[in-house]
Amino acid sequence: MQEFTKTITVTKNDLDELNHVNNVRYVQWVQDIAEAHWLSKVSDDILEHYFWVLVSHHIEYKSQAVLGDTLQLKTYVSKSEGVTSIRHVEIINIKDNKLMVTSETKWCFMNTKTKRPARISTEIAELFD
Repeated sequence: MQEFTKTITVTKNDLDELNHVNNVRYVQWVQDIAEAHWLSKVSDDILEHYFWVLVSHHIEYKSQAVLGDTLQLKTYVSKSEGVTSIRHVEIINIKDNKLMVTSETKWCFMNTKTKRPARISTEIAELFD
């Protein structure tokens, strides 16, 4: 299982009316890191033929981030079988190494031509092992 990481800094646009990161922003970051991981691994040919859609999303908020916090987003795929894949994301505050958010998402692999689910090939699954 290969981890993919990205570092971000909380900006004013990320905050809610309580001056904490808005929960919707965490969901966006989970989607963004998943997409970045996918794009870092696949060829243009694969991108031309396949895409992912979100099936289910579970997120657990453990702590709050505020303006200026530097966060590490870490993701990995724990399982790929059939037409679905399970992806995990952790968001950690770098300053104190505190776990802020955990997420588990289920994604369905799709064929761009048919817009139907496609079986995840060994070639695709091995990109994330």
